[in-house]
Amino acid sequence: MTFTSKKRQRVGSSSRLSSFSEEKLNILKNEENERHFHSYKIGGFNDATSADVVLTLQRISTSFDKDQEENVEVEQPAVVYLHSNVLKKCSYFAALLSERWQTSVDNKMEKPIQINLSVPISRTMETYYILLQLFYSNDFSGIIKDVPSATALLPIASELLYDECIRYCVQFLEAVPWTEEEERDVVKLVPFLQQGEAAELLARISPVKGSALEDMLNGLIYTATHSHLNGATVKAFVAKLLRDYSSRDAVRLVLDNAFATSLKSVKDSLEEYSSPNLRGGDHDEIEAMQRMNLHTAVVNGRHLLWLIERMIELKVADTAVKEWSDQATFAANLHRAFRDDAWRNIAPGLPALVLRCTCRLANAVASGSILAQREVRMKLVKDWLPVVIACKDNVSPIPSSQKLLYQELEDVFLQIISTLPMLDAQVLLQQCLNLATRNVDDCTHLVSAFNTWFRRASHAPYLFSDD
Repeated sequence: MTFTSKKRQRVGSSSRLSSFSEEKLNILKNEENERHFHSYKIGGFNDATSADVVLTLQRISTSFDKDQEENVEVEQPAVVYLHSNVLKKCSYFAALLSERWQTSVDNKMEKPIQINLSVPISRTMETYYILLQLFYSNDFSGIIKDVPSATALLPIASELLYDECIRYCVQFLEAVPWTEEEERDVVKLVPFLQQGEAAELLARISPVKGSALEDMLNGLIYTATHSHLNGATVKAFVAKLLRDYSSRDAVRLVLDNAFATSLKSVKDSLEEYSSPNLRGGDHDEIEAMQRMNLHTAVVNGRHLLWLIERMIELKVADTAVKEWSDQATFAANLHRAFRDDAWRNIAPGLPALVLRCTCRLANAVASGSILAQREVRMKLVKDWLPVVIACKDNVSPIPSSQKLLYQELEDVFLQIISTLPMLDAQVLLQQCLNLATRNVDDCTHLVSAFNTWFRRASHAPYLFSDD
């Protein structure tokens, strides 16, 4: 009997599977005779002298294999000599041989029973030989040493109802890591398994609940914004994950939620600071509460700035711009807070944080990165211009870094005003007079904005003809 097959590469069999088959066959082949497997003892695997079952392995073509036939060398049927007392452990063979066992005496049959077993083209003959040998050796750990060997044997063991082999293959696959290609092979095996057998594998490759993705992204963003150890490194890494993630809709959703949460925290803190509850408590207690409120506003302001930068970078900041432009109460509370002197000693960095958030969003609008409607553009300037003016008037001396921030905000607000209808621009430009300084040379941007408006106002109204 000949077990060797043509060496042409089969479609559907990977090189790793081929190497697996060759390696395991070397264990099983007799050194003196390449045509027969090693007999471990009298009555062992493939011992023709004592076998009472003759198994013939023959090729068949399934619908899955039709496209592969032209690329496959047809193999001759192969015969393997087996023993019914060993095959009892396999439910498939036990069912086939049950009647024969009932009529035999001491399981000694007068004539070996003939069984034909079909081998799809997508599998190798060698894998069947190895599985049949395991009936005799039970050397699962010696044969199943990597993922390809387990994924090759498992579907055959499942079809033959070889429970012991199924359990070992599944346990092995549960316990070891997979490459991406190996994971695809494991996924293909799930239909061969019962629900209980596949549970651990499915838990590894399939989310338990539909919100798993959202939960993970929320967790990443929360960790990035709240991390104290290696905070910059964690933020950079999470930013990369968000950039590389394929679903912009999912990223937009979690960033919008995180933005709303952080914005609410800042707003609530400023509300408490601007309108403290004075009932009960002494002066020191009230001051401590106000310190805590400003500190909370600063912490969440940092979170907010990082979130806004990510949203602009990923072009998902549309909702954030609308929300930020609709914060008249929040802006008014900031305006009042920055006219007070207390924040200077408690939270000197708060104005710059809030203005950086405003500046990032306003720049995205002015550059066209975010296409904001006219109402959004107008409210963005109308509500936040007074905050800029209040900060500028109440910070003395102004740090050089903040001077650049104020200059950038003034420029971008004037750019946005230039995109508005002339009546709206007229009202807002008059409010911008507070940006003027004694040195006119420092106000070239303001002069240019007014000159643009005057130039447009000098045009005669455009009238469409009736036609």
